[in-house]
Amino acid sequence: MEIKDLKPAEGSTHSKKRVGRGAAAGQGKTAGRGLNGQKSRAGGGKGAGFEGGQTPLARRLPKLPGFRNINRVEYVPVNVSRLDAKFSAGDVVDAESLKAAGIIKHTDAPVKVLGDGEITKALTIKVDKVSASARTKIEAAGGKVEEPC
Repeated sequence: MEIKDLKPAEGSTHSKKRVGRGAAAGQGKTAGRGLNGQKSRAGGGKGAGFEGGQTPLARRLPKLPGFRNINRVEYVPVNVSRLDAKFSAGDVVDAESLKAAGIIKHTDAPVKVLGDGEITKALTIKVDKVSASARTKIEAAGGKVEEPC
């Protein structure tokens, strides 16, 4: 068998309907489109997604998924175990000292101290926020937590 021998299965193809070629052709004058109206014109008809005048689904759904709170404050987390490893007893821990120790990258982002790990040194903490567990561990080690947190 060769490519020239290939042909569609019997009855699977139909000849194209030639419309608008006179009354004798059976599809003359209006070419099977009926009389007047939007669907009788070239390019006529409703667009894809048209829902009969109802607001289409694509416009009813939000543009992006989820919800973004514009007032959200993103804190840089720092665990007490990192403070214990990088600072000596009696040190004051604030954004500048954390940056100098290499724990945080920038001083403009707010910092929150979390209570993961253990702390054995008495430190003075002056950051934006301190978790309740971190506060108890710092105070148990003899340190203190000062405002603004």
